Amino acid sequence: MVSIDLNCDMGEGFGAYEMGNDEQVMSYITSANIACGFHASDPSTMWKTVRLAIQNGVAIGAHPSYPDLVGFGRRAMEATVDEITADVTYQIGALWAFCKREGVRLHHVKAHGALYNKAADTPSVARAIAEAIKMVDAELTMVCLSSSAMVAAAQEVGVRYVEEVFADRAYTAQGKLVPRNREGAVLSDVEMIAQRVLDMVRNRTVVAIDGTVIPLKAETICVHGDTPGSFEMIKAIRRKLEAGNVAVKAFGL
Repeated sequence: MVSIDLNCDMGEGFGAYEMGNDEQVMSYITSANIACGFHASDPSTMWKTVRLAIQNGVAIGAHPSYPDLVGFGRRAMEATVDEITADVTYQIGALWAFCKREGVRLHHVKAHGALYNKAADTPSVARAIAEAIKMVDAELTMVCLSSSAMVAAAQEVGVRYVEEVFADRAYTAQGKLVPRNREGAVLSDVEMIAQRVLDMVRNRTVVAIDGTVIPLKAETICVHGDTPGSFEMIKAIRRKLEAGNVAVKAFGL
């Protein structure tokens, strides 16, 4: 049977401010990317989200970003390779400590927002992330945009990796994500998204925003918890996959 992982960005509240529907969503996903304090979250939220993931049998990943709380990590920043390596190492270490506290292994690392987008196109940034992962724990898996510079960097550095596709984001003809500031970048039709995900898993292709059919390798599917109507979308995706005889489980486990 074909299998696929469903990952979601979690723990993105901060202090008294909440974001997403973590408690509802957690029971439908198989991997959680937990914010580490640079674009969202705080120590209490990180710890709470780790415990919530354990309760639901969900694999735990670190979700490092540029240091950009105000912009939610979605603004491009000028940072050296050494700064990126240090920032990613710091954030992985913070979440690793909470996992250690709860007696569970950290499973993966997925960069967030502008840092993810930069790494997808920039070999030096992708390599900085891969090297930070390897330095902290060589058993961790790097989540990479399918067919991007991140995949090549993971291969060169020698870290485990999986290739990721996005349920609710439009693609360019070059296989990149359409920038969020462009019309049509974020999809909202629940049934269309669910069928699209099933097609990506089965056919290893996706229809780009201009109608081009592009190849991709889907080993994990990102579903965004902060997209409007996200909970219904995630439920519909899971139902569609299971009805299509696709097993939904965390990668590598």
